[in-house]
Amino acid sequence: MKNEFSTEFKTLQYIIENSSRILLFAHSRPDGDTVGSVLALQEYLKKLGKHIDIACFDPFPEYLAEIVPGKFNYPDNLNINSYDSIIACDSVERGFEKIYPLLNPKQVSIIIDHHPDITLTADLRIVDSQYSSVCEIIYKFLVSINAETNLKIANCLLLGIISDTGNLQHSNTTADVMEIASKLIKKGASVSKIVGSVFSNKKITTLKLWGRAFEKARINPKNKMIVTVLTQEDIKQCEASTDDIAQIASILNAVPGTSFSLVLSQRDNKTIKGSLRSEQYKGIDVSEIAHLFGGGGHKLASGFEIKGKIVEDASGWKII
Repeated sequence: MKNEFSTEFKTLQYIIENSSRILLFAHSRPDGDTVGSVLALQEYLKKLGKHIDIACFDPFPEYLAEIVPGKFNYPDNLNINSYDSIIACDSVERGFEKIYPLLNPKQVSIIIDHHPDITLTADLRIVDSQYSSVCEIIYKFLVSINAETNLKIANCLLLGIISDTGNLQHSNTTADVMEIASKLIKKGASVSKIVGSVFSNKKITTLKLWGRAFEKARINPKNKMIVTVLTQEDIKQCEASTDDIAQIASILNAVPGTSFSLVLSQRDNKTIKGSLRSEQYKGIDVSEIAHLFGGGGHKLASGFEIKGKIVEDASGWKII
């Protein structure tokens, strides 16, 4: 059963009221949920007259700029200690743990997340894996304080919900999520525009990279895992970016007869990212696999990072 966070929401409202400078933090390799949640909060907080900055160790994703234009600041370019409070949204252990030790005792730290394995502490934790997305939690918070949801906020929140529910198709798409989506649409949020940018209307470079990944895909006959790899050279040759990798695991997971999908992609000369996806009916908890490699996430969508390099030859590929 979902935590209603009635006490936590009141505490968050109090912190906001007593903060003039607020830093919002988006996780590394930002996706629709972290982008939507920080931009929705930014829009609401600006209307209160607060000074707001958004920090992230990676730039604002270009493919989302048409829906919800925004700007991210590299943390090293900000005076972290100049903010009264810091709010980290979604997958907080993908970046926020780097700046958390830099906070001074007078600063208030808040974590808002829906991932089940968050261990990072904070002055206020609003964390529950029963929610589809952080944007769903932000929506509940804004409703609890009777805040106005304008068009920009509605688009931001719907972006996060659609992104983390796989276009309202994953098992975390509850009746409550559908009702929230309906209310956001009534506020003017554009489903077609969001779906078009997140799931459709892909650039030719993106499609080339997907083709490269599909060509390399193999199914393990023992565990029915479908796996593929992408090297830095693949990304370069296709003139694509790491943003274009995001949906490959979900597409491969739809292949009949598979139990789960794994996409391994080289992110720099010594780091490999693994993305895992499954479905409820397949009975595979991919978070358990991610935990084996120091990662985490949800039962049906998880990830990890390992040190190494993908090496390919005529016989296939291996990690060294």
